[in-house]
Amino acid sequence: MEGSKLLSYIKDVLKNRPTDWLNLTTHRLNVYDEKRAKTQFLEQLEALFNSNNSEVSALKKLPTAYDYIRLGHPLSSLLEWTIAKLQDLKPENVISFSSQTIPVLAILRKNLLDPKKTQINYTGELPDTFDTDVLKRVYGYQFELKQVENAAAVSEFDGSTIFISQQEDLSKIVLSNSIDFFINSQAQLGSVVFVNGTLNEPYISDIQHVRRRETIAMTPTNSLSVLQSLVDTSPFENSTNNLEIHKKKVLDSITGITGADTTPIVGSSGLSVQYAIMMGLIHDAQEKHPGKAIKFIVPPNCYGGTNDQARRVAACIENVEIVDLPVDGDNEMVQSIETILAKIASEDAVPYIIAEIPTNPRVEVPGMIQLQNVLSAVRKTEKGDIAIDPVFILDQTFCPNVLFLGEGEILSSFRTISYVSGSKFPSGGQCTAGYCVGNKKAEALMGKIELHLQLCDNEATALQYDILAKQLPFMNQRIQDAYLNTRDFVNFIQETLPSAKLNFVSEDLAAQGFTPSVFSLDLPTKGANDTERESYKRALNLKLINLMIAKIPNESKFCVSYGQLQGCYWTIPATSTQGTTKEGDKDYIVRVSLSPKMNLELHKKVFLEFVGAL
Repeated sequence: MEGSKLLSYIKDVLKNRPTDWLNLTTHRLNVYDEKRAKTQFLEQLEALFNSNNSEVSALKKLPTAYDYIRLGHPLSSLLEWTIAKLQDLKPENVISFSSQTIPVLAILRKNLLDPKKTQINYTGELPDTFDTDVLKRVYGYQFELKQVENAAAVSEFDGSTIFISQQEDLSKIVLSNSIDFFINSQAQLGSVVFVNGTLNEPYISDIQHVRRRETIAMTPTNSLSVLQSLVDTSPFENSTNNLEIHKKKVLDSITGITGADTTPIVGSSGLSVQYAIMMGLIHDAQEKHPGKAIKFIVPPNCYGGTNDQARRVAACIENVEIVDLPVDGDNEMVQSIETILAKIASEDAVPYIIAEIPTNPRVEVPGMIQLQNVLSAVRKTEKGDIAIDPVFILDQTFCPNVLFLGEGEILSSFRTISYVSGSKFPSGGQCTAGYCVGNKKAEALMGKIELHLQLCDNEATALQYDILAKQLPFMNQRIQDAYLNTRDFVNFIQETLPSAKLNFVSEDLAAQGFTPSVFSLDLPTKGANDTERESYKRALNLKLINLMIAKIPNESKFCVSYGQLQGCYWTIPATSTQGTTKEGDKDYIVRVSLSPKMNLELHKKVFLEFVGAL
């Protein structure tokens, strides 16, 4: 009876769901409490359920659930809550993934670090991409595989037991005491993990962290499909219409935009792609340079997801280490790279560099000729042998239109891989998919990267390909139009508030093709000491942002994204994009992202009001 009441309520919720639940890829920071993100959403949802309230107005008032689509969103949270209630579990014990294999890897990762044995039980066949040898040899994961007839056949084991099933009716799953983690896998849709028993609850945050950093939650459209199958007791709707047509169009567009001669790779998110790059390069180094140390050189203040993921990978693999690359302020990227590469060469280690151009959030571009010279230089080991040449991994999310890799371009003469977060300009903020390409020198590495993207089941979904196919052909024009708005706004701020420090590209850099539509703003401050001045500035940051979103609610948003189709996004990197960055490396400044379609004159007017109140 309780189950039918629940499903009847969910059916009404799906009918009345806010349109944002299906379409948004970023969260509104002014209605978001990160520490309570999922619990706050579910507590209020539970209250609506208890009062049988599924009105549109009530659903619209529910707070943001989690962050982006990587860690979760309203529909994936609703799916997990519904399944948990049907199974009489806590909502946090049910975790959905876009990937079918990553939840297994999440458990293996924790058991590697603990350490603890793992037995993977499965019915039928494991996915073709589940490569036991690679998981053990490259990732370092240890496990036993056991094919069984059904869940009841899973026996006791001295360690963690995982059971993988393809059962269609999620409401009829039976969790036995011999199973620690029940993973229900559905082709093209993703998977749902059931964390069974209180003894396994310490795994929950670790599994969720893998979902946040190495993959994404089940996408909104796929979560909706699974929910609809539950309320209608019908098979999952799994539409991949025109997938190959959309995929070809996307790959052709990326090739045209980047000028690269290699086949692009498209993942479910920018971090999914970055994870494939890191694991693919580690795999290549283990084969070509066995036993040698692998060094990932990463800016400590870059995007928090990049920083965190890199360090998480290093924590799992014995000979992988993170080396800090200072790039902003008094530190210059090229000189920092030169110093670090010389040291790594002397150690005869394998150097991989991850860097953003322009940098985030300071929007700085290094001297490109100098960078070319440093990265193409031949170095010697301490013994006098030729050192291993670096691979430059370029995050060009802020300027995906710049031609770095094609024949004769500035980064074409040494191994370079470029990647872009597709939730930004490629999709106009409509999906999270990301992509990467390599130049000719890096072509031999691309196969390994694709292998790890497929092993993790992190390729872009059918809908993501569809969205990218529509948006990519017009991306460069949108970038140009958004840049013009940004340049206009930056010039206006310089005139009206000359005491503020603005970080944006120069006119000369723009003429070279660096035309981002994001800038950072270091507001003027006052106070008797550093503490007072910092406190005043942080309050002023929020005052500006709150004024903008209050006066222009339809366009100005307190969001972290970039490359959106319309409006203006405001954020403070230290409290959003640099969430996992060390405190001393965080930037408590305002970052502003403009679009090609917005009321620029109104934004100027409100900014002038802000200046008048100083």
